[in-house]
Amino acid sequence: MRKKSEYAVYKGDSFICLGTMEECATYLGVKVSSIKFYSSRAYKRRGTKNKDPNHLIVFKIDDD
Repeated sequence: MRKKSEYAVYKGDSFICLGTMEECATYLGVKVSSIKFYSSRAYKRRGTKNKDPNHLIVFKIDDD
């Protein structure tokens, strides 16, 4: 059985939560598809382009 990847969610420089996509979505009250979008390069580019300090960012945690 494949282990699910974990993700870290930040709002600006503040840590929000850590867990699977499903756990993070439940914690934030959003859909799993939103977490997928928050982890995309396109969404990260939007945050840096707009310089929004409260931009949500989702990072995949590498588990080697």
